Amino acid sequence: KLPTMKMLLLLTALLSAALLASAAPPTCYSRVLSLSKEITESFKELQTSKTVDPCVETMPRLYLDIHNYCVLAKLRDFVAYPGCDRMVEVNELKEKARSLYTILISYCRRDLVFLTDDCNALEIPISPPTEHS
Repeated sequence: KLPTMKMLLLLTALLSAALLASAAPPTCYSRVLSLSKEITESFKELQTSKTVDPCVETMPRLYLDIHNYCVLAKLRDFVAYPGCDRMVEVNELKEKARSLYTILISYCRRDLVFLTDDCNALEIPISPPTEHS
């Protein structure tokens, strides 16, 4: 009976540890990374929607790489862009970009390391490798 009890206790401890690990709050880095991906994807969807507004075509490109120092200037330019204010989708995207900028310069300022400052790299996104089947 004693080995069964030890086994149950061990199993309970392992399950508790797994639950605690998955319930951990996001780090600054993970939050910034997920928000930048969300913004980039939303911008792509906006550009490729069937009813693309002409003002969207003139907006600054919004490919974000949080490892590139130029992302700060890219976000500032996008938020300050005067066009498309009549579009709800663009306003929502600008709000998300403003939030990302604030997180980058305020909350995560000491946690992030910029690996490059190549501003041209943010103009032409690198395509992910295609998988061959």
